[in-house]
Amino acid sequence: LGGLGSEYGLKVRLGFLPVSQRYGDVVETQQHYRSRWRSIRIMYLTMFLSSIDLTADASFLGWIISSYSLGQMIASPLFGLWSNYRPRREPLLVSIAISVAANCLYAYVHLPTSHNKYYMLVARALVGFGAGYTTREADAQGNIDQVAVVATNILFFVILFVFAVFETIATPLTMDMYSWTRKEAVFYNGIILGAIGIESVIVFMVVKVISKKTGERATLYGGLLIILVGFFILLPWGKKLPNIQWEDIKNNSVPRIIFNEMFTPLWKLQTTQLPSNHTAEPTGCSVVQPWCLYTPLIHLAQYITSDILIGLGYPVCNVMSYTLYSKILGPKPQGIYMGWLTASGSGARILGPVFVSQIYTHFGPRWAFSLICGIIIFSLLVLEAAYKRLTAFSVRYGMMQQ
Repeated sequence: LGGLGSEYGLKVRLGFLPVSQRYGDVVETQQHYRSRWRSIRIMYLTMFLSSIDLTADASFLGWIISSYSLGQMIASPLFGLWSNYRPRREPLLVSIAISVAANCLYAYVHLPTSHNKYYMLVARALVGFGAGYTTREADAQGNIDQVAVVATNILFFVILFVFAVFETIATPLTMDMYSWTRKEAVFYNGIILGAIGIESVIVFMVVKVISKKTGERATLYGGLLIILVGFFILLPWGKKLPNIQWEDIKNNSVPRIIFNEMFTPLWKLQTTQLPSNHTAEPTGCSVVQPWCLYTPLIHLAQYITSDILIGLGYPVCNVMSYTLYSKILGPKPQGIYMGWLTASGSGARILGPVFVSQIYTHFGPRWAFSLICGIIIFSLLVLEAAYKRLTAFSVRYGMMQQ
């Protein structure tokens, strides 16, 4: 950690920032390491889910992904409060016991003859619950600015929410827009996410230098603007439509979708299966999704440009939100506060996949990404409103000059 400076090393040793991993001369935070591998696992989770239960669909996959974060969101404040008033060994042992039991259940979800997807849902929720133990220990005089704490939690929620949407939607979006098979979508998006991971490591090494010159708040503001531009670019433009999944479709067989049918629940849509002379995996945008018939194609250049920008903005926002939060809390007992931060992040990872799986399926990428842009704009307004209060604990009580 010496190459990153004594300030960062001190924060890591005190527990204010995640521990880093070193690969030669490249340093990667534990948070970035988890995010990178979580992106890879999400792409393969859908194939594992379909292999143990054929009744599981894309919407249920959203709940499967979210269940881990739901358990973590519930457990984090409870374990944090527990560790503030009792010996830390107690919540630690309980969390380990829950994790062991949950992983044993997770390992055998394929054995029951039915309802396997529900066993998997429960198992992932319990694994998340067991992972909810977070504690920090310190003490100081003075009160923590609760407005700054709430604002930072909101910002952290938005940051993880939009990235959860991004990594969840990658596979179905590319299958719909570029007629990729599931195997191709997993492979190509794996390459893209791997490149984004490398980009994030480079950004992490550079952002410390930038934040020293501009300050954490301004750097966070810039990161959010970059993510906003990334999702704005991802909006469908032009007139070209994606390929429809029906391979033998005729001009007179395209169903007419009137305005009120756009708001019909997915399970009530009636579709007609056209005959096919082969059993190859169908590709293209499924006509089950009515928006495929009128929503313009998202060009591959748009998608890759958006990936680069989001991959640039997310690590900036992630690191700066952690840094700001640790400075706002200062040397105070942080168990419950770190529990709330973890809970807000878990809540984002719960709602993100569910949000995008429902909005995208029913209304398409234009609605989904427009709403994401609106959420990011809201976070910028929150940051603007609380800007002057997002200061370090030591600065607030006159212990040092900012």
